[in-house]
Amino acid sequence: MANLVDKINEKHIRKDIPEFRVGDTVRVDVWVKEGKKERIQAFEGLVIARKGGSVSETFTVRKKSGSVGVVRVFPVNAPTIDKITVIRKGKVRRVKLNFIKKMRKDYKVPERN
Repeated sequence: MANLVDKINEKHIRKDIPEFRVGDTVRVDVWVKEGKKERIQAFEGLVIARKGGSVSETFTVRKKSGSVGVVRVFPVNAPTIDKITVIRKGKVRRVKLNFIKKMRKDYKVPERN
């Protein structure tokens, strides 16, 4: 039974997603529906968490819009994601960067080679 589930999950996993980690700055191009029209909207920010695995894997991106922090959770294998572009590779020592949400100042992530 487990092999059958793995085979079905394998079909839904996307191969065009680049490798990225927590601490990287990414641009996620998302398909947005407005009435009958569809367009691509870019969401660029810092990856603060990755969760799950296989088909149900998600990642959380945080950006600052003006003085307000905006957090969005994206499924990695969703068909609504057009593409993910890694802009900067960051070096962090934590698996989840949820403490950034409570900080008043901007958090500077050093670059990874």
